[in-house]
Amino acid sequence: MSTTTSIKEELNEKSGFQIWWRLLRPHTLTASFIPVFVGTMFALTSHNINLLLFLAMLLASILIQSATNMFNEYYDFVRGLDNEQSVGIGGTIVRDGISPKKVLGLALSFFGIAILLGVYICMESSWWIAVIGLICMLFGYLYTGGPFPIAYTPFGELFSGFFMGTVIIGISYYIQTEALTAPVIWMSIPVSIFIGAIMLSNNIRDLDGDKENGRKTVAILLGRKNAVRFLASMFIIAYLLTATYIFTGVLPIWSVLVFLSIKKAADVIRKFRGKTKPLEMMPAMAATGKTNTLYGLLLGVSLLVSNFF
Repeated sequence: MSTTTSIKEELNEKSGFQIWWRLLRPHTLTASFIPVFVGTMFALTSHNINLLLFLAMLLASILIQSATNMFNEYYDFVRGLDNEQSVGIGGTIVRDGISPKKVLGLALSFFGIAILLGVYICMESSWWIAVIGLICMLFGYLYTGGPFPIAYTPFGELFSGFFMGTVIIGISYYIQTEALTAPVIWMSIPVSIFIGAIMLSNNIRDLDGDKENGRKTVAILLGRKNAVRFLASMFIIAYLLTATYIFTGVLPIWSVLVFLSIKKAADVIRKFRGKTKPLEMMPAMAATGKTNTLYGLLLGVSLLVSNFF
């Protein structure tokens, strides 16, 4: 086999991996990892944790998030909302030629694996988790599937923040402690806000295309400038709530670490200002996901450190 042929095959394999990796939309998976991590670390402040339960919950959450992304791509394609010129989408259908049926089938397969993991989680905790898990999966599908997709309404940020933030944090805490307390719910709110911010950032970037296709997102209703201001206010509220929780004892003093992420949040707003084209706003979109990751990791680490000091 010639060296040229070998190099081509290597590039094709790499390209194939990149296509399937992009289908998962990895930049959004922080919204599934962070809540499980934070909820488990909060449980650790008062209980020993089951590592296998944590890993099962983490994988199930990532699978549901990935499946939701695939449903998003599939139904946007079916409804004719995506094309080869679309910016920011996974692109496996419209640009890479992956069969829509394969995307839909993989999404359903991910849901199936998540259900199996859910059975294990329920066996180790409570079967009520199955009910909540199925509701989460249903809304994951309805986010872009069904006759009235949530993502096309002003409620996309609210639903994604609530289910991926508060609900996942609550489940992650409950399966470790078999209890659910008010501090857990309060603590979940800033995380939910940051997850909702990822969706708002995405909608700000896609505002023009979404408007042409008849969507009614918050970004469209507010207009781009006001939507960016609203995004900034979301960040401010999240940090103010965190400061309040530290002051009132809901969070340990070590949670001041999360304020190291403020610079990244400020970068998001700076990168959005004055931008009108989707490609120009991609850095701001990426920075929003990084803000959620940094805030969540620092919050989880602060809870972990509080166990030793």
